[in-house]
Amino acid sequence: MIKAIFFDYDGVLTRDKTGSLTTNRFLSECTGIPYEAVREAFRPHNAALNEGTKNYSEIWPDVCASLRRALPRELLLAAFESTPVNEEMFALARELKERCSVGIITDNKKDRIELLRQHQRLDDLFAPIVVSAEIHCTKTTAAIFEYALGCLEIRPEDSLFIDNSERNLLVPAALGMKTICFDDEKNDVPDLASRIRSHT
Repeated sequence: MIKAIFFDYDGVLTRDKTGSLTTNRFLSECTGIPYEAVREAFRPHNAALNEGTKNYSEIWPDVCASLRRALPRELLLAAFESTPVNEEMFALARELKERCSVGIITDNKKDRIELLRQHQRLDDLFAPIVVSAEIHCTKTTAAIFEYALGCLEIRPEDSLFIDNSERNLLVPAALGMKTICFDDEKNDVPDLASRIRSHT
């Protein structure tokens, strides 16, 4: 019996494949700076941001120096808020919550998810919300999944994890969690719902 279903965030609960794509695109469009230049400015900092050893406030001066523009930090916050919600997936999560716990496990930046928890009211629907930057480990390790399972005091085999990347399913599957890879480009939520029912 499935007691909890965990969703990845970007690419599953959102319509963009990654959070970096969302942020970089917004900043590029607002400033006229080429997308590739914005991506390269953030690239050296992505691992530290996801692992929680740095936050955006700390790396923002370096990003601006790389772009040779003194951009206001409010622009970054607006970039976070531009994250496109996958409304169909949220509706599915609300439906599933009537039968089991629904949570989030995501490799993500602490300050970004803190803002989105309020902006998208994530805590109204998902618990726990497990963020790599907050517990200092990513989906390449078992620790982040064990932490999420521990929050609900359930066994791996009583849970299901949904991600839009096959490689992110290897570790939870090895733990004994059931897994589903979601094709974010097709965004076929009814098909996903059917696949979830086959597990539950």
